[in-house]
Amino acid sequence: MPLGQRSGDNSESRYCGTEVAYNDEIENTLTANLTGGFDFIVAPLLNPSYRPSKAKAPPVGGLHVPPFAGSDLILSPSQWSSHVVGKLSTWIDLDSENDILASDSEITLKQELSWASHLSLQACLLPTPPSGECANYARCVNQALEGLSSMQLWLRMPLTCNEVEDVESTQDEDAACKVNSTQIIKEDSWECWNTFRMLSEHHSQLSVALDITSESLPSPNALKRWLGEPVRAAVLHTSAFLTNKRGYPCLSKRHQMLVTSFFNHNIQVVLSGMPQQLVDVSEGSSASEGSEKGSEGNGQVSVHPLRAYVDYISHLYKRMPPLTEQERFEMSYRDFLQAPLQPLMDNLEAQTYETFEKDNVKYSQYKLAIYMALRERVKEEDAETAVTVLMVVGAGRGPLVRTALEAAQEANLKLRVYAVEKNPNAVVTLHSLVALEGWKDLVTIVSCDMRSWEAPEKADILVSELLGSFGDNELSPECLDGAQRFLKKDGISIPSAYTSFIGPITAAKLYNDVKAHNDMAHFETSYVVKLHSVAKLCPPQSVFTFEHPNWSPKIDNRRYKKLTFEFSPDMGSAAVHGFGGYFDATLYKDVHLGIEPATATPDMFSWFPIYFPLRVPLYVPAGSTLVAHFWRCVSSTKVWYEWSVTSPAISPIHNPNGRSYWVGL
Repeated sequence: MPLGQRSGDNSESRYCGTEVAYNDEIENTLTANLTGGFDFIVAPLLNPSYRPSKAKAPPVGGLHVPPFAGSDLILSPSQWSSHVVGKLSTWIDLDSENDILASDSEITLKQELSWASHLSLQACLLPTPPSGECANYARCVNQALEGLSSMQLWLRMPLTCNEVEDVESTQDEDAACKVNSTQIIKEDSWECWNTFRMLSEHHSQLSVALDITSESLPSPNALKRWLGEPVRAAVLHTSAFLTNKRGYPCLSKRHQMLVTSFFNHNIQVVLSGMPQQLVDVSEGSSASEGSEKGSEGNGQVSVHPLRAYVDYISHLYKRMPPLTEQERFEMSYRDFLQAPLQPLMDNLEAQTYETFEKDNVKYSQYKLAIYMALRERVKEEDAETAVTVLMVVGAGRGPLVRTALEAAQEANLKLRVYAVEKNPNAVVTLHSLVALEGWKDLVTIVSCDMRSWEAPEKADILVSELLGSFGDNELSPECLDGAQRFLKKDGISIPSAYTSFIGPITAAKLYNDVKAHNDMAHFETSYVVKLHSVAKLCPPQSVFTFEHPNWSPKIDNRRYKKLTFEFSPDMGSAAVHGFGGYFDATLYKDVHLGIEPATATPDMFSWFPIYFPLRVPLYVPAGSTLVAHFWRCVSSTKVWYEWSVTSPAISPIHNPNGRSYWVGL
């Protein structure tokens, strides 16, 4: 049964599996583990003693039927597809210098994957590349991937990172370590994974299963790289568990945090190994709760030997805080690519307005900014007579109009509001709102593009919510530059300034989703996306800043910025699939809102980050410097972005002249 249930959380990470040994009677193995509290098993498909070179040769002209597999009728199709992950033979070494072993490995790999596909398994676990070379292994896997329909292949990789461990002495020869008299230099398993997936052209059905053993975990910086990779499972060995005071298995704080992060990123846990703690789970302990009580011949209750472990994993899952309202709202948008809005070219639909209007946090910030601007603009002795002229440009269906009137009421000041909106459908709603609320003497509705409207008077305060995920990407600069002619010279613009930010990210899922379109245009388009399964490799840096009002005699909204990102040496190497973009806006003085991670406004959901893809993922060695370039280009009819990288490798300039993506003026 699943580890637990949190409201609104239907992710696969609720399910826990276990790694089992080969058994001819797999139906008994499956039943024992399902009744023992697990949701699926990772089971070998092949008898460990089988080798093609030792098998009986087929008759001349005959077909060779592999002798390693039982009937597919042992389990029902739904059992195979829902409860079994195939585990390929661990002896496979396609890059071995032993020709017979390499040949046997290739034959066996193809046989097992063919059988797994026949069984309609959802996934198969590939063995860890046993040697430093993996080119032939990747070639054969890539061939198999071309013939698979939907089955995922999980490449098993140990969770290690480049680091030096001091030791007194060692006699062991470990394939993952180079042994010196005083030090062990651990190799970075991410490097092997990156080589393998690059040789496989970043195939969307190739994923990772991370092996977590008793070895110490890599640094937090090194661990976070994996959150942007396609990690589907974490194989948690019983040797990684500690023993608490009551004798039960538990994990260290760092391991607990790691497992919790796996839950948050839809990564399933697979328990592996024999029990390390001698726990009597039959004496009413929590470890026996929920298990099926089958009787053995002596009348004793049969309890799964790993029950205490799965109960502990379930405990970690259940103690996670429930999803907030914002998280539930964002769940369906996580890592889902959306085209940014075109507010000047397109009229928004009612559903889009409805979504944005539910963001109470955003409007509370606007309300505070308007309140402060009113109080500072109107002298106390003029409060009873002065009427402040406030214009909402891009009024939509009226949430900012309501916000402004509420702020004026709290400030006990008089207000005259002009609501300027170009969308004729939204204007209909505005008229209904004004009539319903009795605002006819307070609000004047203007059905017009703000850039062409001739205002009857100058405004004291100009309010807008034209910001996009990148700050200026919905053409707030161009709109407000056109509207500021009806703002008094000492007037106030809310927002008064905004800055865009960029940071390199690992985002394998986003990259593959763009790649699936199989054209260059989609790699030269920016996307609004709720970034979730990504690794933010460096703190974002500021890119473009705009201030309003802008009284420069010649306004130029073109921009260029060169950015240099220093990668932390303890993180190890990383893959950059593109850049995450954010913004931070100053509404008025110290009232701000934004989505830049370091200063993001809590619980605000009107904006998701923006994603700028790279046509070719960039390999960044440990401790290297990445140099990126971003341009904001403007013509008489459109605005577009161009971007490129010049170090540690050179990428083409993306989207030159707005050939693939632009925002219309």
